[in-house]
Amino acid sequence: MRFFPELEHGRLLVRYKRFLADIETDGGEKLTIHCPNTGSMFNCMAPNGRVWFSRSSDPKRKLPGTWEIAETPQGRLACVNTGRANNLVEEALRAGLITELNGFTALKREVAYGQEKSRVDFRLEFPGGPAFVEVKSVTLGFDDSPIAAFPDSVTQRGARHLRELAVLARQGTRAVLLYCVNLTGIEAVRPAEEIDPLYAMALREAMLAGVEVLAYGVQLTPQEIRIDRRLEVHLAPAPVKQLIIC
Repeated sequence: MRFFPELEHGRLLVRYKRFLADIETDGGEKLTIHCPNTGSMFNCMAPNGRVWFSRSSDPKRKLPGTWEIAETPQGRLACVNTGRANNLVEEALRAGLITELNGFTALKREVAYGQEKSRVDFRLEFPGGPAFVEVKSVTLGFDDSPIAAFPDSVTQRGARHLRELAVLARQGTRAVLLYCVNLTGIEAVRPAEEIDPLYAMALREAMLAGVEVLAYGVQLTPQEIRIDRRLEVHLAPAPVKQLIIC
């Protein structure tokens, strides 16, 4: 997936009210742009850090652009636009890159399901029955570790999705959790138990129920992002750390 229109470059001044970010472009223009990320973005941004954004030509938009990529304090690139993850996964599914899910005959997005009135990201139809696939965008990294983590803040919604998938798996329906790791320099992903222990517990319970957990990494540049490799999933408890999340 190529970024279109071509991304522009600048520096982060501040992110605030979750969905807003003030930046300064290379040409000295100061802009307030949309931040399409509901998480804390912990370890994913730094004041004066490099950012890349897409500028909109729609005169009806209140904000002139959307934040797409951040340079992390560790020097990695992170695609902070979480809305990209599902499109990336669909592109990879249709190209046969996610080999565990090859062979489907139909694909539907945002399908209602479950006892808690959820919507699953993908329902794939196979000759032997459907597979329900929930996608999570991962951007949390630590220091120079090649292991990313999810979530970056407490997520009741994420735990609910795991419960819904676990119910399907117990009923004999194929249920899949897919981590799309939109962060460079990563070889594996784990639950961020030090941030949300209840989510980590729900993940382990879902796997015991038969939910498949997959992780795929991306190749990311300011020109293009695409899924390109399978990653490991680590479930060992993380070391307890003192975290300060702004």
